[in-house]
Amino acid sequence: MHTGRLPVAEFPGGFDLQATVESGQTYFWDRPDDAMFADDPAWGGDAWYHTVLPATETATNEPEVLRCRLDGDALAWEASTPRAPDHLTWLLRLDDDLDAIVGSTPDLPLLERAYDRYGGMRLVRDPSFASLISFICSAQMRVERIHAMQGRLAREYGDDVTFDGDTYYAFPTPEQLAAATEADLRDCSLGYRAPYVQRTAEMVAEGVAHPDAAHDMPYEDAREHLEQFVGVGEKVADCVLLFALDFLEAVPLDTWIRTAIEEYYPDCDRGNYTDTSRAIRERFGGDYAGYAQTYVFFYLRTGGE
Repeated sequence: MHTGRLPVAEFPGGFDLQATVESGQTYFWDRPDDAMFADDPAWGGDAWYHTVLPATETATNEPEVLRCRLDGDALAWEASTPRAPDHLTWLLRLDDDLDAIVGSTPDLPLLERAYDRYGGMRLVRDPSFASLISFICSAQMRVERIHAMQGRLAREYGDDVTFDGDTYYAFPTPEQLAAATEADLRDCSLGYRAPYVQRTAEMVAEGVAHPDAAHDMPYEDAREHLEQFVGVGEKVADCVLLFALDFLEAVPLDTWIRTAIEEYYPDCDRGNYTDTSRAIRERFGGDYAGYAQTYVFFYLRTGGE
């Protein structure tokens, strides 16, 4: 086992681990007390969280287990790999200058209230294929159910790895998931999303397209690239761009952001996704509008107003 501590003082703008991994951006972290996405959590806690990097995302071509918790003034970690600090910095964007990002967004009362409540929440950077599948599964679903779906897919089709006496499961590779039948995926409670997941996994496994190809494209071209995957519309594409591919300007128009537009920024409603998305991105400050979106989403979803 490898262990260590990362001083929170070195993360510009601080860090709230719980808000970061339980805000609905990512579905690949878990906690051993089964309290992930609890209806009435005590925010700002110090629980242990864990994730597994799939073999395709590691230098060893083996899944790697990461565990971490906030312990006073440090992020304590335990891992199966000595590369854990680099992995955690990458996955949790610990090197983002959160003070500068928040300072660059407009002085909007709703944003200020969200920043005040969840200061230190960062965006995540998930592996792109896993993020793509999770958001295909997200339609009409509560966050705890989306999380449970990804856990089932990992247990059924992903690689298992033993660490510190416990068994963990990596999210399946495209090839592993493509080998599942639609009926198999329906047995994982994916419902009508099963054929979307199966066909998208096939597209990636067969080399037809890969979400990573969007990384260096202009933003709206990147969104269009992701829309070729089965089950991916504009909102799902924006989620993957924001939470996996470094497009920090992306603003997914989910239910909560549409509510914010209706109640606070009605002039941004342009009657269609593309133009409304462009308008709310500009209202939220452009380059880091996705950070503003995530704070507003989480603030409203947890009853902030």
